[in-house]
Amino acid sequence: MRSSFSLSNLTAGFVAVLVGYTSSIIIVMQAASAAGATTSEISSWLLALGIGTSVTCIGLSLYYRMPVLIAWSTPGAALLITGLSGANMSEAVGAFIFSALLIFLSGVTGLFEKVIAYIPRSLASAMLAGLFLHFGMNIFTSMQHQPELISAMFITYLIGKRFFPRFVMLLVLLCGIAIAGTHGLLHLTHFHFALSIPVYTAPAFSFASLIGIGIPLFIVTMASQNLPGIAIMKASGYKPPVSSIMSITGITNMLLAPFGGFSFNLAAITAAICLSEEADIDPAKRYYATISAGIFNLIAGLFGATVVSLLFALPSELTMTMAGLALLVVMCSSLKTAMDEETQREPAMITFLVAASGVSLFGIGAALWSLIAGIVSYAILNAYKGRKFTLTETLEFNDT
Repeated sequence: MRSSFSLSNLTAGFVAVLVGYTSSIIIVMQAASAAGATTSEISSWLLALGIGTSVTCIGLSLYYRMPVLIAWSTPGAALLITGLSGANMSEAVGAFIFSALLIFLSGVTGLFEKVIAYIPRSLASAMLAGLFLHFGMNIFTSMQHQPELISAMFITYLIGKRFFPRFVMLLVLLCGIAIAGTHGLLHLTHFHFALSIPVYTAPAFSFASLIGIGIPLFIVTMASQNLPGIAIMKASGYKPPVSSIMSITGITNMLLAPFGGFSFNLAAITAAICLSEEADIDPAKRYYATISAGIFNLIAGLFGATVVSLLFALPSELTMTMAGLALLVVMCSSLKTAMDEETQREPAMITFLVAASGVSLFGIGAALWSLIAGIVSYAILNAYKGRKFTLTETLEFNDT
């Protein structure tokens, strides 16, 4: 096995992990903070995510001899930032376990595609776009407080996106740290090197958290991560064992949820790095790249406490801008998917507006209400279109 590893395998695995962490780690931290997590609990989240992605990446890739890259759901983490507002850590863990149970059941029963098929993809995408709207707006509201810092980061993002798209978020982070340092905005007094320690949180199951957090997290994870992840693998010539992957990630999710493992799913964007020719010319050996990614995920998780202390030393405007820039691509693709189908545009726009409003009723957040509003709108607006079309055809035939 050692002789089969190559520098391209290791590089692809490292870049995939690097892109994943630099583009979404701040979003994960904000999600944990929304539930009132302490610094030690946030580092436990990173440890759980590192262990979960590592074990599943290595285990699935070795067993099936194909590049199976497992990650956490960045859209899911962003959803939690708003969804966990007002909830405590125990309720959050209960919602994670419920979402994981739904993923596991959809895997073992083979009902994954059928469950998601009931929700038009345009509505799920519109929900994501609405929930992410304020992240994008934070980029420009932050400019009011730190114009030089945020403007430099924004310009770096545009240039990096043009010439170095794989490393753009790393470049933005380095630029932000450099400028914050020159302006005395870094607070390094509490920065330290330390290993992460798991922190157990007993789950609490409340109706509001299960319905308002667990179900939207399940839908977002399946629709925005697992479906694209499967599509990317198939487009690269692989036949992923969908039900097995769903079952294993669901079990892993349930086991690690009390320590902060909120979701485990197929990687979508970063998977392309390990599935390309740059990872290995031979498609049969590309699974070594995902094994490498699993090893690097474990290392990053073990040193999660160090990552947390470093990121907490950064100014809040920098972290908010990083989160907004990291989600720009997701927002663009979500809006495009939401508006693709002409018959679904109005329901999608209603879904988008409800999600963006942040409305909360009966303890249930905007994520689920937006889907309910979108599905009801879609049903009413499209219920009798088939019957009207038949009647129109009949009248035209009689006129002829």
